[in-house]
Amino acid sequence: MAASIPKTQKAIVFEKSGGPLLYKDIPVPTPGPDEILINVKYSGVCHTDLHAWKGDWPLDTKLPLVGGHEGAGVVVAKGDNVTNFEIGDHAGIKWLNGSCLSCEFCNLGFEPNCASALLSGYTVDGSFQQYAIAKAIHAASIPKEADLAQVAPILCAGITVYKALKESGAKPGQWVAITGAGGGLGTLCIQYARAMGLRVLGVDTGAPKEALATELGAEIFVDFAKTPDIVSEIIKLTNGGPHAVVNVAAAEKPFSLSCQYVRPRGTVVAVGLPGNAYIKSEIFSTVIKAITIKGSYVGNRADTTEAIDFFVRGLVSSPIKVVGLSELPQVYELMSKGEIAGRYVLDTSK
Repeated sequence: MAASIPKTQKAIVFEKSGGPLLYKDIPVPTPGPDEILINVKYSGVCHTDLHAWKGDWPLDTKLPLVGGHEGAGVVVAKGDNVTNFEIGDHAGIKWLNGSCLSCEFCNLGFEPNCASALLSGYTVDGSFQQYAIAKAIHAASIPKEADLAQVAPILCAGITVYKALKESGAKPGQWVAITGAGGGLGTLCIQYARAMGLRVLGVDTGAPKEALATELGAEIFVDFAKTPDIVSEIIKLTNGGPHAVVNVAAAEKPFSLSCQYVRPRGTVVAVGLPGNAYIKSEIFSTVIKAITIKGSYVGNRADTTEAIDFFVRGLVSSPIKVVGLSELPQVYELMSKGEIAGRYVLDTSK
């Protein structure tokens, strides 16, 4: 164990769903034999964190709970069985905090589907604190040259959209439409898509999101609030419809619309998780067009390594705004209104 670790720390805690977000002192946890303790320097704020606080998903959270699952920092302590991290290494806390590593899904590389999965900021305390625990085998290894504030959103948003693009099956030179293109996931998805050789059409609303999406590489931006017939417009602009659609929007309607404008034999990928929502696709067209509708969850350990490598090589950057940990309630308010372009990142020292 490393020395000079405080006994208490600052964290954001809520004790009941939708309850007060308390900025308070709590004990610093001690890592178990297979765990590392990370001094979290920065943590991204994901829409999932908002759902965890509201409690509007059909999966119960731990209560009381420290949210957050995009934490980047420095390893300050480790359990006796940990061999893949040393004190002083840079490491990241992801949504998938741990899994059994021996079930059917873990053995096939689908660790996020493990029935025993531990979820950061949901079923175990996450990264909205200065010191957080992660299972060493699942923690992300971050090269020391990577900026910790910039890399934080890669640990969920980046890995998630990279995995979704792989699941889409889109090939270099083909069109991919991204709904929610101006948000935290969308802005990263645009960049990963471009780095993978895809052509990007972004769907969102508002001048700030259009400017950001275009700056990051979207060839076309469709403002859904200003487009009377979005289905016809996207089909026309892509000469037949995009070959794939990655839905990272936090609303239900874009998912169903994407089934209408996706190209025949194309793939619609569901990533965003609006509460109590459904994808509706008219059966005749689904069959005649032979489209594929599939869900894509977070990536596995290999996807994590690959996604971080894109970032380290400068092919992807994080459009972020850094604020203090104590300002999380204000970030949630902006997020609830859909007024965030890019990603907010919390500095845990403030």
